[in-house]
Amino acid sequence: MTGIVGSVPRTPTPTPDTVPAGAPGSGALAVAPFADRALEALTRRRPLVLGLDPSGDLLFEWGLGDTPDGLERFVDIAVAAAVAAVGIVKPQAAFYERHGWRGMRSLARLIEACRDEEVLVLLDAKRGDVGSTNEAYAEAYLGAGAAIPVDAITITPYLGLAAMQPILDRAATNGAGVFIVTRSSNTEGRAIQGARHAGATTVEHQLVIDIAAENERMAPGRIGPVGAVFGPTHGPPTEFDLATMNGLFLAPGVGAQGATPGDVARCFASCPGRVLPSASRSLLAAGPDPSRLADATRSLASELRGLLAP
Repeated sequence: MTGIVGSVPRTPTPTPDTVPAGAPGSGALAVAPFADRALEALTRRRPLVLGLDPSGDLLFEWGLGDTPDGLERFVDIAVAAAVAAVGIVKPQAAFYERHGWRGMRSLARLIEACRDEEVLVLLDAKRGDVGSTNEAYAEAYLGAGAAIPVDAITITPYLGLAAMQPILDRAATNGAGVFIVTRSSNTEGRAIQGARHAGATTVEHQLVIDIAAENERMAPGRIGPVGAVFGPTHGPPTEFDLATMNGLFLAPGVGAQGATPGDVARCFASCPGRVLPSASRSLLAAGPDPSRLADATRSLASELRGLLAP
C-alpha cells in the first residue's frame, strides 16, 4: 500500500486569484455545457459513473483504517482506478465530511485530481434549502470561483423546485449540471415520490415535467443542464415516458442496492443514450488494488454499453 500513497500530489487547491481561469488545477469549468461534456465522456470512455464512497467499513476492509490518513490513501487509489476506467466519478460528500476539515481537504484533492485528468466529477451532496442558503451552496460548488468546483451536483427538491432556482441558474451560467432527486433507489422514498397531486400526477412525474420545462427555458432544443436522479430499482415508470424529459438521468442503485444492468436498460428503454448508471459498493469491493478496481469497473461498463446502445 505504501507505494500507492503519494501518487496524487497533495498540494493546496489553487485559488482563482493565483491561477488563471482554465489553467490546469484551476478548477475552472469548461465552456461546453455539462450535458455535452458528460455524453462525450460516456462515449469516449465508458457508460458508467464510478461512485467513490469511502465508508468506515470499506476503509477497514481495504486495510487503510477509518481515519483521515486512511481516507487520504483511499483518494490515491480511487483516483488511479478512476482515471484508468471511467469518464465520470460520483463521490458522496457525507463520507468525506465525517472526517471533518481533513476529510473535506481529501474531497477537494480527489476532485481536483480527477478533473485535472479530464474525469468529470458529479458530487452527490443532495443539497437543497431556500433563498440565500441555496445561493451559498451554489457558490460553494459551481463555477470557476467556487471553493470546491465540481462539474455537477445532486440536489433535493422537497422544499419546492422553485426554491432551487439559485442553484439551477448558477449551474446553467457556468456550464455545470444539476441532478434533482426524482425517484430514489430506496424503498422508503416511494411513499413521497409516488404520492399523487390533486390532479392525479405523481410527485416524481410532476418533477419530470418541471425539469423538462426548466431545460426548455434554459436550453431550448437541447439537452439541458438539469437532470434527474431516477433509480431503476423500482422498474420503469408506467404512467409517463422518461424520453419526454430533455435532460440526463443519473441511475443509482446498480449492484449493492439491487439494480442490475438489465434493470437499467428496461427502465430507460426510451432514452438509453441519456442515462448515467452509477455503482459504488459493488465495485469498490474489488479494491484496494487499483488495477483490480479498474478491471471490475471496465467489466460492468462493457456490460452496460451492450445493453444501452441506442
